[in-house]
Amino acid sequence: MAHIVVIGAGLAGLPTAYELRYLLPSQHQITLISNTSKFTFIPSLPWVALGLIPLAKIQLELEELVIQQGIRWLPEAVVHLNPRTQTVYTDSQSLAYDYVVIATGAELALDTVSGLGPEQGFTQSICNPHHALMANSAWQNFLQNPGPLVVGAVPGASCFGPAYEFALLADYTLRQQGLRDQVSLTFVTPEPYAGHLGIGGMANSSQLVTELMAARDVAVLENTAIDSVTSQEIILANGDAVPFQYAMLLPQFRGPGFVRETAGLGDTKGFLPILPTYQHPVFPSVFSAGVVTQLAPPEVTPIAIGVPKTGQMVEAMGMAVAHNIALALGAISDQPVTPTLEAICFADFGDTGLLFLADPVLPDPVTGRRRRAITLGGRWVGWLKTAFERYFLAKMRWGAAVPWFERLGLRAAGFSLLEAAPSTEPDSVREDVLIH
Repeated sequence: MAHIVVIGAGLAGLPTAYELRYLLPSQHQITLISNTSKFTFIPSLPWVALGLIPLAKIQLELEELVIQQGIRWLPEAVVHLNPRTQTVYTDSQSLAYDYVVIATGAELALDTVSGLGPEQGFTQSICNPHHALMANSAWQNFLQNPGPLVVGAVPGASCFGPAYEFALLADYTLRQQGLRDQVSLTFVTPEPYAGHLGIGGMANSSQLVTELMAARDVAVLENTAIDSVTSQEIILANGDAVPFQYAMLLPQFRGPGFVRETAGLGDTKGFLPILPTYQHPVFPSVFSAGVVTQLAPPEVTPIAIGVPKTGQMVEAMGMAVAHNIALALGAISDQPVTPTLEAICFADFGDTGLLFLADPVLPDPVTGRRRRAITLGGRWVGWLKTAFERYFLAKMRWGAAVPWFERLGLRAAGFSLLEAAPSTEPDSVREDVLIH
């Protein structure tokens, strides 16, 4: 009997645990560890922050769902991991494992910019449920006393879609309430240009985003680094100051503390290096899925930014990990796989929206091209996002990571979550990614 531990019960961890349970015979034990008792559909947090939906609508209680799938549930925080002895340590106990999947999501590096909030600073965040509720409370106060509004991201940030979504949804909400003429709206981004998205842009994304911002009277400061934040101003690296009454800035991400503190496990920011199978190049019992996974940016930008890991990407990572563990345990007979990293992303802006389709997300390093890249706009995008949110929550209730009809639908549309993994030897991974 093998014991597989999955750390994290979010968009990557919960589907991975479900897929492992589906693929592995019952004699293999699966333990899901999470420091939160609820699953949250993170892509909908901009709506929560602006008071458009309640948080409870996009959350599920995990314990009963997990246990009824035959998965052991452990609601604790992981404080240490020893990949050499293959042991996970939580607040109260230690667990030996045969394989561990690290799918914690990101830790928010709020200390990289002085004054970045919300807890110890002056800005809001929409990166986790607690912050979204704090952002909503501050937003309700802002509506009573409107003024300059600043939205954007700091250097090193990697997921820019929610910032664009928040800015344009805020514009829409203010117009609905007759307050837009009292608010100046500024978007500050380290991207080399608006619509770059951390992936080198795609199709006509830059043109559409730029046109939308101009049409909504949003001032855009692109290729701009934020140096610090005071109680009333965003201080830029060039010394300029942007005043604000309300600011929502996306922070830089990093891996969890237990990864950063374990020599040789992650890079300097705590992201996990991987082989094409999403197995660690040095510790074969360790796999990675989701935001904590190390992905190289497609290009060097004037201001450092990261690579986004969207919902479909992290789900595909989890499917690949589950497949490859099941293969290693002899539960299936196939070949190793890798995620295709194709992505369909919905950004709702109230009375319109944008759908981004990237196949794959990162362009070919040689040609700079993708197989497909499409950006479409329309009010229907918001409806599709709502439908997808409800579907995803439903399948998490069912205990199904990717049901057969979803796989069939993706295949009919020309998509595939997985493909055969190329052979890569561990020593091909750069040494610098393993040194703190």
